[in-house]
Amino acid sequence: MIDLAYSVYTAFYLYLVMLLVQWMVATFSKAKQPNAIPGKIDENLSHDSFVFRAHRTFQNTLENSTLFVGTVLFAFVLNYQSPIFAVCVWMYLIARVMHMALYYAISTEKNPSPRTYFFLIGLLANVVMLVLVGLRLF
Repeated sequence: MIDLAYSVYTAFYLYLVMLLVQWMVATFSKAKQPNAIPGKIDENLSHDSFVFRAHRTFQNTLENSTLFVGTVLFAFVLNYQSPIFAVCVWMYLIARVMHMALYYAISTEKNPSPRTYFFLIGLLANVVMLVLVGLRLF
């Protein structure tokens, strides 16, 4: 059987790799645009532009990273090991990868978009992880 801690470490590492990939895709897709200005995205872009979607994918991941990274690091500090926690970490990672893939692939202004469901799965996994860590404290 795979060690729970190692499993969570692996998922956390892959999450960080995903974050790096998103940063690179957003940065290089924008830099290739004519008249690109560092640090500024054209305000006229929308979901029909891959540059916009790559930028929003990275920004959305950053917006969600604080709670995930904080919860996982807190669990590491507490040496919290739980099969449910490990499943939630993997579920969060998979949901974020699916969110990323759909954001890159689908140009839609529709709400909810297909990626919304994966956002919600990730959010649910994150809330469960936070509750599990909180229960460990009491």
